[in-house]
Amino acid sequence: MLEIGIGTGLNLEYYDVTQVERIIGLDPSLGMHRLAQSRAQRAGLNVELVGLSAEQIPFPGQSFDTVVVTYSLCTIPDPVAALKEMHRVLKRDGQLLFCEHGQAPDVTVRSWQDRMTPLWSRMVGGCCLNRHISQLIQSAGFEMLELKTFYLMGLRPLTYHYVGIARAMH
Repeated sequence: MLEIGIGTGLNLEYYDVTQVERIIGLDPSLGMHRLAQSRAQRAGLNVELVGLSAEQIPFPGQSFDTVVVTYSLCTIPDPVAALKEMHRVLKRDGQLLFCEHGQAPDVTVRSWQDRMTPLWSRMVGGCCLNRHISQLIQSAGFEMLELKTFYLMGLRPLTYHYVGIARAMH
């Protein structure tokens, strides 16, 4: 399994140790790796951390059954290139599991996302509020198997979410 944007390892407690043999965690923020490794040990998981961004994943094609990406597509400078790399390293019919915030369907909210993104991005590590996540995933060659979209509680330009499963079509 490959987790893109593993960060400090917040997702690790949700993995089922009996179902996951090994996790490769890809994240360019090396400062977060120590905490991620600590969380991996507490969860009893075999995790290898790689300090790179997802636009060039250093593994052969069709290496992984599953790729997980949560709250990372907003900050990756070239999300389509990263998604194409995720597609490349997934085995035939491998799955991309994703949970991301992004572009809202409501015109008023979208206009606020567009206005806020330049400043927000500078303040919050490159995060873009206005990326249409499902379109990005499909443009990289994935077939959407499940997609749920919704607002979380809070400031609407920050809370529109895309959660789902996509399949790598080879």
